[in-house]
Amino acid sequence: MTSVIAFIGGGNMAASLLGGLRAAQHPASHLRVAELDGARRDWLQQTFGVPAFSQAADAVADADAVVLAVKPQQMHQALQGLTLREGCTVISIAAGLSVSTLRRWLGDHAHIIRTMPNTPALLGAGISGLFAPAGTPQAARDVAHHVLSAAGQCVWVKTEAQIDAVTAVSGSGPAYFFLLTEAMREAGTALGLDAETAARLAKYTLIGAARMADGDVDVAELRARVTSKGGTTFAALQTFEDGGFHTLTGAALAAAAARAAELGQLLDKDS
Repeated sequence: MTSVIAFIGGGNMAASLLGGLRAAQHPASHLRVAELDGARRDWLQQTFGVPAFSQAADAVADADAVVLAVKPQQMHQALQGLTLREGCTVISIAAGLSVSTLRRWLGDHAHIIRTMPNTPALLGAGISGLFAPAGTPQAARDVAHHVLSAAGQCVWVKTEAQIDAVTAVSGSGPAYFFLLTEAMREAGTALGLDAETAARLAKYTLIGAARMADGDVDVAELRARVTSKGGTTFAALQTFEDGGFHTLTGAALAAAAARAAELGQLLDKDS
C-alpha cells in the first residue's frame, strides 16, 4: 500500500524530495505539503500536482509519514498543537534537532527518524545520512529511505552522534569542493589564464573527476593512475602534502562536526 506522505515546509529541499517522489511514480494524491507563503504554496501545487495547505494540521491529518522541512529555529512553533496518527513515521531533515527534542514536542506515538541531506539533493544527486533509534519498525525505516532516496543515495548510521559526522563529511562537503574549485580558478588566473577560461577549466575538471569517482575504482587508485613520479601532478600533490593537506582536512571536518554538535545542544537547550 502506498504511504500518504505530508511535508511541513515547502522550501527547496522539500521541493526536491517532492519532485523525486513524483518522478518515482509516487502518486500526487498520496502527497501533501503545508506552506505558509501563499505564492509558494500555489507554485508547489501547480508544479507537483499535490494538495497544498496553509495549516500543517490539515496536511498531516491522514498522513502515514510526515517530513519536517522547516528551519530548526522555526520547528517548535510549526509543531505546536499538531496531532499525528498513531505509529506515524516522522522524518526530520532539520539540522541539529535531536530525536529526544522532537519526541518531547510530538509525543511517543510517532516513529522519529533523523536525516541529513545535502544540497546536491536539489538536483537529485545528493546523499543523505539517516538515523533511526532502537525499536524503530522496519516499515518506518523503509518509508524514510523511500523519501530520501528520491533525491539521491542514502546511508544509515548506527548512532545519533554519527549524524554530526555525516554533517561534516557530506552535509557541509559540497562547499569544500566549491572552495577547491575557487582556489584552482584563482591560481589559473595567476598563471596567466583569463578568468573565464580558468573558471571553465576548474569547474569541468571537478565535474569530470566526480564522474570518474562515481565508478568502481577507488579514488586513491584514480589519483595514483594520473600521478607519475617526478611529473606535474606529482609536484602539485607533493606541495599539498607539504602544506599538511590531510591534517588540515581532518581538522576542518572535526571543526564542522563539533559545531554541528554544539548547535544541536543549543537547540535542545532553547527548546
